Amino acid sequence: MALEGGTLNFNVGVLGHIDSGKTSLAKALSTTASTAAFDKNPQSKERGITLDLGFSSFSVPVPEHLAGTGYQRLQFTLVDCPGHASLIRTIIGGAQIIDLMMLVIDVTKGMQTQSAECLVIGQIACNKMVVVLNKIDLLAENKRQAAIDKMTKKMQKTLESTKFHGSPIVSVAAKPGGPEAPESVTGLGISDLIELLKSHTYLPQRDPHGPFLMAVDHCFSIKGQGTVMTGTILSGSISLNDNVEIPALKVTKKVKSMQMFHKPVSRAMQGDRLGICVTQFDPKLLERGLVCTPESLHTIHAAVISVDKIPYFKGSLQTKAKFHITVSHETVMAKVTFFSLPPASFNEELPANAFDFGKEYLYQDGYISKDSKNSEQDKVDNHQGEEAIPKQQWALLEFEKPVTCPKLCLVIGSKLDTDIHSNTCRLAFHGVLLEGVEDKNYSESFLPNLRVFKLKHKQGQVERVNDDYSIIGRSLFKKETNIQLFVGLKVKLSTGEDGLIEGSFGQSGKFKIRIPNGLQLETKKMLVTSNKKRKGKGDVEAAKEEEIKQDSQPILITLWFKRYMFDPQKKMIQS
Repeated sequence: MALEGGTLNFNVGVLGHIDSGKTSLAKALSTTASTAAFDKNPQSKERGITLDLGFSSFSVPVPEHLAGTGYQRLQFTLVDCPGHASLIRTIIGGAQIIDLMMLVIDVTKGMQTQSAECLVIGQIACNKMVVVLNKIDLLAENKRQAAIDKMTKKMQKTLESTKFHGSPIVSVAAKPGGPEAPESVTGLGISDLIELLKSHTYLPQRDPHGPFLMAVDHCFSIKGQGTVMTGTILSGSISLNDNVEIPALKVTKKVKSMQMFHKPVSRAMQGDRLGICVTQFDPKLLERGLVCTPESLHTIHAAVISVDKIPYFKGSLQTKAKFHITVSHETVMAKVTFFSLPPASFNEELPANAFDFGKEYLYQDGYISKDSKNSEQDKVDNHQGEEAIPKQQWALLEFEKPVTCPKLCLVIGSKLDTDIHSNTCRLAFHGVLLEGVEDKNYSESFLPNLRVFKLKHKQGQVERVNDDYSIIGRSLFKKETNIQLFVGLKVKLSTGEDGLIEGSFGQSGKFKIRIPNGLQLETKKMLVTSNKKRKGKGDVEAAKEEEIKQDSQPILITLWFKRYMFDPQKKMIQS
């Protein structure tokens, strides 16, 4: 959708380490600043860092490769994402709305921890990148080009293993002389950067259909007009006089007027920057958040997501661990349970944007990757005699407090409590929200539909032969176990016979097993011999005999069964 006068809006995320000069670069590039541009936060003015997503724009004639698309002008909206480590939530919020990423690197320092995290977010949320080596004015002129070439080579090597390999690298000085330099100072290399950005634009895939959803980054009142919410449209479209809901407050308002960069418009769609004016709404209630088509967003207590581990994360992803989950514009703690298809179906590929409740899934102690081993997985490997890594993995998230978000949104799990000065990536995994659960009592209403099973394994020994078709077993159950629950379950003897548990035998946890195809001659011989030895012995001798028997090879009874994690009846099932 074009703005009035045929302007295409193209969102460029400006990401990088703190103090890499992102805001100066955005200022140098921009001619039109939107209301939200260049951080008005007083704390940020003092420290010279950005504490919120800043938005600004500049427009140029449409480049040749986009001629014939119906647009006359190309508007670059620069989304200036903060580089301060503790503000990673804000970056993730901004990363979902960008068409191209500009990674800003301080040429005197190179890649730093946060630059690497920005690169990780870019890989998840974006397909195109340009690297900007900033602050070249700090390099001595006679050594400048050599230093730039050296850093360019380093960056090319860093990008080799990412989807951004071969991305263009350009060098600039956004504000020669640093923050203290007068505003009139012009940057070095800025016009080259604009040409590079123009050559990397494309027609973003924008969809006007589906519910309207906008990420609001600023909210303020204009005397005599009402309250203005500015933001970027994440999905759908909106027209004058439509109703919008502020889901966090359960408030619905009518759109009185709309503007894009100070120009009135009557309609806007996905990807556009927009200011919406409503009346009788206190701007203090919404600094940042979401507005949407009424009742299109859901507040959820738990969710099923697809999961991919972020390779730079050095920690392990364990079931029952808690992670910071960033979903939409919120970050909350959640407990995670990992699962996958059973090993026989490891290579089966299910649709990426849906979850199949008809399938059975194997519980995992943690996310399975080449460098991790999972004890549930070990059990299965031993049982199946194979070792493999599932093609797809999922997780159940149980949030500590409810979150409001659209379906199929990006989810990022992090360990944000890691020391921000340690040289380590805090982003652990990413995925897509496939199923959100609105019911607070989801453990009763929703979880039983989730067929995640644990493979259980018990082992006992044959006590003696009863007749050709039955034996007595021991050590499989405790004395107090209700053996009735296990009647009818299949077992296997270490000598190869299949059997069925028929019931308890006596009071001490012993049990009777029926062998439908009869005992093999060899098995009977082994059992009869050991039984003969025991007959007619006194208690002490019988105890000694018991010890000898333990040393010789007993015949083992193995019981395998599945138990569904969320089954209130805790039933045991055998395939």
